[in-house]
Amino acid sequence: MLIAKVIGTTVSTIKDEKIHGRKLLICRQTDEKGEFIGKPYVAVDTVDAGIGDLVLTAHGSSARQTNITDNRPVDAVIMAMIDTLEVDGKVTFQKG
Repeated sequence: MLIAKVIGTTVSTIKDEKIHGRKLLICRQTDEKGEFIGKPYVAVDTVDAGIGDLVLTAHGSSARQTNITDNRPVDAVIMAMIDTLEVDGKVTFQKG
């Protein structure tokens, strides 16, 4: 799993029928402090996330393990929204 921030949305009117009706969000990996460290990527949203949310994403075959993405052509999925991050006893992120 990776920590990422949702930075945008994408619209695709022509896509594989197995992902019709699924929201595709642009994410970018962050460190535990919320600082960007990776390149943007698109992930299928399974938790109704939105721009600005800090989320957990799964990739590769793990991305196809949710009820929504099972046996679908996805490589990244948003499978949780983060409420709080605590590292070494310090809260580094608090939703709200």
